[in-house]
Amino acid sequence: MARIAPVPLEAIDDPELAALLARGRTLGVPDALFPGLLARVPGYAKPLMRALIESHGSGNVDHKLKEIIRIQLARFAGDAYFASLRSEQARAAGLTEAEIEAGCGDYEDAPCFTEAEKCALRYADQMYLDASKLDPAFYEEMKRHYTEAQIMELGAFIAFHYGMQLFMRSLAAKPLAS
Repeated sequence: MARIAPVPLEAIDDPELAALLARGRTLGVPDALFPGLLARVPGYAKPLMRALIESHGSGNVDHKLKEIIRIQLARFAGDAYFASLRSEQARAAGLTEAEIEAGCGDYEDAPCFTEAEKCALRYADQMYLDASKLDPAFYEEMKRHYTEAQIMELGAFIAFHYGMQLFMRSLAAKPLAS
């Protein structure tokens, strides 16, 4: 499961944390393991879960694109936990495993992505692989496709989710059985 055992869900008696867990389950990301681990420190668990749910399920960037980026980053991080989870919201919007695979592979040549989506995927992989390529010219390219608010949304999403994925990899976490 993980190097640290999660708090059993039935032992979580904080109503706000329980509501956040239910909302996360509805989204499909995360499953009960991540919040169960965080529940050992409820004061941290609640703001982290709020941030995860808001960054992933809300905002002005397409949810399907953010889901592809989230999985791309989890694979970069070597995080089996987040790499295997799938957002119910993205599935309902029509995201397919083929699109996820394209986004995690040679997305530059994938016909299923617009130039804007390719730019966002490049933002994610370059933030991880070589942030020095995120120079003023890159941000000018981003501004041709996204508002500054959307660029900040993507950047914060990438940083936040990649950090959580490194954390879960360090715990050798695996998804719970369905």
